[in-house]
Amino acid sequence: MDASEKLARVEVTTILGGERTFGPISFRDAVKVWIRVGLQSFGGPAGQIAVMHRILVEEKRWVSEHRFLHALNYCMLLPGPEAQQLATYIGWLLHGYRGGLVAGTFFVLPGFLSILALSYLYAAFRDVGFVAALFFGLKAAVLAVVVEAVIRIGRRVLENGAMVAIAASAFVGIFFFKVPFPLIVLAAGLVGLGGGFVRPDTFVVIKPAAAGDGGAVDALLEQQPEHTRPSIARAVRVLAICLVLWFSPIALLAAAFGTGHVFVHEGLFFSKTAVVTFGGAYAALAYVAQQAVDRYGWLEAGEMLDGLGMAETTPGPLIMVVQFVGFIAAYRNAGALEPWVAGTIGAVLTTWVTFVPCFLWIFLGAPYIESLRGNRQLSAALSAITAAVVGVVLNLAVWFALHVVFARVSELDGPLAVRLLVPDVATVNLPALAISAAAFVAMLRFKVGMLPVLGASAALGVVVRLLLG
Repeated sequence: MDASEKLARVEVTTILGGERTFGPISFRDAVKVWIRVGLQSFGGPAGQIAVMHRILVEEKRWVSEHRFLHALNYCMLLPGPEAQQLATYIGWLLHGYRGGLVAGTFFVLPGFLSILALSYLYAAFRDVGFVAALFFGLKAAVLAVVVEAVIRIGRRVLENGAMVAIAASAFVGIFFFKVPFPLIVLAAGLVGLGGGFVRPDTFVVIKPAAAGDGGAVDALLEQQPEHTRPSIARAVRVLAICLVLWFSPIALLAAAFGTGHVFVHEGLFFSKTAVVTFGGAYAALAYVAQQAVDRYGWLEAGEMLDGLGMAETTPGPLIMVVQFVGFIAAYRNAGALEPWVAGTIGAVLTTWVTFVPCFLWIFLGAPYIESLRGNRQLSAALSAITAAVVGVVLNLAVWFALHVVFARVSELDGPLAVRLLVPDVATVNLPALAISAAAFVAMLRFKVGMLPVLGASAALGVVVRLLLG
């Protein structure tokens, strides 16, 4: 039995007698569980992490509470969707690299197929009255979802004046001065690192995971299976293979269609997004919306909301909205290709360059994860970055609100290079405002789940459009 197979064993404590026995976690059983996790991964990162915790920690007892939280802390340090990376990490922990590939892939696959099908329908029937009415109600509810995310993240990290100041600075920088998101992340991380040395009690808001209950996989990890041992040679191989896989499709498409083609622009832009978007899906969405709508003109603000509505109502990471953006951008800039073919290539390419880096971060860094345990400076940097993300997501909420509630929003240049977004009050959309307010109250006051709220809002959108025309 090799080291990977030794690791893929679970220690079960029986209720009667308290005896400890070992039973194998077969790769086939793990595949079934990862398919189940992927199909149930609704509700954003919090809901997805809760699903994995319930199945892996509470039900299967494959992973201890302590190991689960330690892995989650590591994934939160990385750019990209932490829930997908957590699945990849635990899959790697159980069955090595093949386990990580299967876990991470099945976490994404159901959402990818769902959004691809919805993108086809959106492109073909967007102007059909019933479909337009559905998305009218859906995008109004999505606004409430984003506002709720601001409050949820803020409660988690804005514990003192320093964190509030970082969040406010991030909002002012990105909303009024259009400071690039990567620069905000870098600045916040540096402030956090410095603060961790000077005032760790203030800047270490996100605490490292505390010791937990011990358990099956933890006991086996003490044997240090081969794939969990840090190795420079293996790290170099992983880096080389992943970089080739990451950039080869972009190079091939550039050779086939030219460096100015939309495929190349998409590949490079979403590759950069995969590297710089710390802080979860909503932070990434703020950056993507700013660039895809304002800089590239691939789609309109309302369409970005439609895509987010798709991602909110399908399984998988919310960052899958980038797949919709990639589809629409290529569909509308198909060149000599059929639009459907171009859109499909754009969707696949965008998904590829978004998630190959996620596997890279895990396979490259997971063997060194123990070196991160209890590191206060890294925790301080993560706390500051998360505080900045609150400001960035608030920017996203205000931006969405202006474009949902008002039909016309003008961008004006103010003094000192300030960017001002001025809505035309005469174009206010009262039904959209009412649906957003109702969705917000339902989620925050009555704790109604996100999917029921989105479904009810879509139905309300149809009713409003039927009544008002």
